[in-house]
Amino acid sequence: MRISELSRVSGVPVPTVKFYLREGLLSEGVRTSPNQAQYDDSHLQRLRLIRALVGAGGLSLATTREVLRQVDEPAELTLAVLGAAHAAVSPDRPEDVDLTPAVDLLRRWGWAACLTAAATDPGQVDDALAALAMAVTALAEAGFEIPVDTFDTYADAMMQVAQAEIARIPTESADAAVRYVVLGTVLAEPVLLALRRLAQREASAARFPPSSEQP
Repeated sequence: MRISELSRVSGVPVPTVKFYLREGLLSEGVRTSPNQAQYDDSHLQRLRLIRALVGAGGLSLATTREVLRQVDEPAELTLAVLGAAHAAVSPDRPEDVDLTPAVDLLRRWGWAACLTAAATDPGQVDDALAALAMAVTALAEAGFEIPVDTFDTYADAMMQVAQAEIARIPTESADAAVRYVVLGTVLAEPVLLALRRLAQREASAARFPPSSEQP
């Protein structure tokens, strides 16, 4: 297909397609003349992926490039790959984060793998651990207290989510596994946030039902 057809089918405007080509996010098509190229289904799928990362994922162009690099150049699937996927979508953090609030919670839950990673190389602070520490500190500074048993509920729910996700990692190839981990990390988090808000709405309706009395 020509670039105009690729644009029509993907829903991505031609100038945007050309921008992705210039930025190297989308590979060049097969040249049929100095000013024309043909594109195939792989370009269409790539465009849809880029749109999902930038749109639903809310990623910057630089972060999208890093995520795509991990998908295109997969290393062996290890915990490091999961960490790299997390790092690609984590906001910048200060260098001097006090990890104590997060470490205390991990010890309470017995999350040994996370604690081991934190202790092995303190100079390379895990982004997720730092994010948890910063979030807990922000709650305390705002005077908003979340009871410890509520944190326990959060941890139990997230462990169920994580176990379900990890169990679905494909094992037929490293490429497929890395793609699943990276894209699942990026694209599933907005789903989890949306579901939490919808669940809150349902729980609120159950606790605070509308009055049946007519005014």
